[in-house]
Amino acid sequence: MSLSDDNRYLRGGPVAQRIIASVREDAATATAEGFPPKLISITVGDTAAVDVYVRNQRAKAALAGIDFEERRFAAAITAGELEAAIHGLNADPRVTGIIIQRPVPAHIPIKILQAAVHPLKDVEGMHPASIGNIVYNQLDLAPCTAAASVELLKETGLDLKGLEVVIVGHSEIVGKPIAFLLMSEGATVTVCHHMTRSVAAHARRADALFVAVGRPRLIKADMVKPGAAVIDIGINAEIGPDGESRIVGDVDAESVKEVASWITPVPGGVGPITVAILLRNTMVALSRQRARYQATYGTADKLAAE
Repeated sequence: MSLSDDNRYLRGGPVAQRIIASVREDAATATAEGFPPKLISITVGDTAAVDVYVRNQRAKAALAGIDFEERRFAAAITAGELEAAIHGLNADPRVTGIIIQRPVPAHIPIKILQAAVHPLKDVEGMHPASIGNIVYNQLDLAPCTAAASVELLKETGLDLKGLEVVIVGHSEIVGKPIAFLLMSEGATVTVCHHMTRSVAAHARRADALFVAVGRPRLIKADMVKPGAAVIDIGINAEIGPDGESRIVGDVDAESVKEVASWITPVPGGVGPITVAILLRNTMVALSRQRARYQATYGTADKLAAE
C-alpha cells in the first residue's frame, strides 16, 4: 500500500493547500483595499540548505498572492548592523512580515535577531512577546512549526478536551509552544526532555504523541499506545544500507504505524503545513497592522475627508 493510500498517514499537503487557498482569498481582498501583503526574507551568508527553504517559501507565497523579497547579507556582517537593517524593515509600512532564515553565523545570536523584529511583523512567531502571548491564549501568531503540528492533530478529529498528550522535546520554538497551544484547547499535557527519567513510560500513556528531538527513529512501536496519534516533527539525514542518504524522522515509522491509528510521514507531514502557517501568520500580521494604522490615523473615510 502506498503512502498516499494509507489512511494511517497524516499528510500535510492537503492541509497546506486548504490554508493557502484561504490565505489567497484574504490577500486578494487586502490588496484590492490598498494593503498588499509583503514578506521579506533575511539570509546571512551562503548556505545551500537555506536556498531550498527560500525557494519553497517564495513559490508558496506566489500561490497565496503574497509578494516575497529576499535580502542577502554577507556572513561577516555584525549583529548590530543586522539589527539596524531589521529596524529599517520594521519602520517600512510596505513590509508586512520579516523572516530570518536559519542558520545564521555563530557570531550572531539568533535570539537578538528574533527580539529585533517588531511583534506586529513577527510572522514566524519567534519574538518573546509572541511566545508570551500564547500563555494568555492569544494563539493566532504562534511559531509556525508548533502551529503546524497542532493543525495535523486536529485533522484526526480527536476531541482535544481532556486528551492525554505527551511531547518529547521542549525547545522554545516547538515543544514548549505546542504544550501551551494544546493546553489552551483543554488537553492534558506532559513534556519530556533530556532529564526525564523514563520517556517510554510517559509516551505509552499518550493519546497523542509529539516528537521533536532530532534523534532518528528514537520512538519505537513499544513506546506507543495502541490507537494513538503520532506527530513526528524530526528531520534527520540517515545513510541507508544502500549507502544513499535519506530523510527520516524521530519516529521509527515502519514499526510505529502498525500500532498507531495516525502517524505523520517524514518528509511530507508537518513540513508543508509550516510554510502555509507562515503565510497565514502574514495575513494575521497585516490585519493587526491595519488595525493599528486605523486606530492611529482614523478610518479610510476620515482620511479621505481630511
